[in-house]
Amino acid sequence: MVEKTDDDLLVDWREGDRRAGKALFERYYDAINRFFRNKVGAAEAQDLVQKTFLGCLEGFERFRGDGEFRTWLFAVAYRQLCKHYRARNREQERFDVGEVTARDVDPTPSRVYAKLREQRLLLEALRRIPVPMQVALELRYWEQMTDVQIAQALDMPLGTFKSRLRRAKQLLAEAITEISSSQDELQSTLGNLDGWAEQLRELALGSDESD
Repeated sequence: MVEKTDDDLLVDWREGDRRAGKALFERYYDAINRFFRNKVGAAEAQDLVQKTFLGCLEGFERFRGDGEFRTWLFAVAYRQLCKHYRARNREQERFDVGEVTARDVDPTPSRVYAKLREQRLLLEALRRIPVPMQVALELRYWEQMTDVQIAQALDMPLGTFKSRLRRAKQLLAEAITEISSSQDELQSTLGNLDGWAEQLRELALGSDESD
């Protein structure tokens, strides 16, 4: 039996087939859960995962089908994250998701449990750069998305995104340099950034340290 495409499942789900919705949820749950885990608390992450899939169902008509469902799904997830941050900071007149960091919004350490110091350093550094840049790097490192896909997910012109991505890498390196405890730790982290990021991809699906 041929496996249904994302688009086929989305159409079936919209027409009332709950099994299709369940299939989409299972297909992308890990990726969307991973998206939220280094940006909000565990309970909030679960709530935002649910809201993301519900947003896909409710916004079905806005998905034109000329792009990948996965890219659109992350676009919905990013909008849900921004909405969540704004709701938590509604009293701030000048709150700008494009400028704040995950650490600004929630100063508690990342809920992702990492044993190695380089992993912990990278997780914390990601939370110290502006949210859109953190999202861009995590989609690149953890989901292996292309520049075009990430630019679409962030609703950003491709040229603008490429310049932002370069800046994001610079800021990440600066954050790692700032919080590293030794020269050896700094060199080990920066020297194998892609490798540490790949390891975090799997750790981001694990249990919280407090679990």
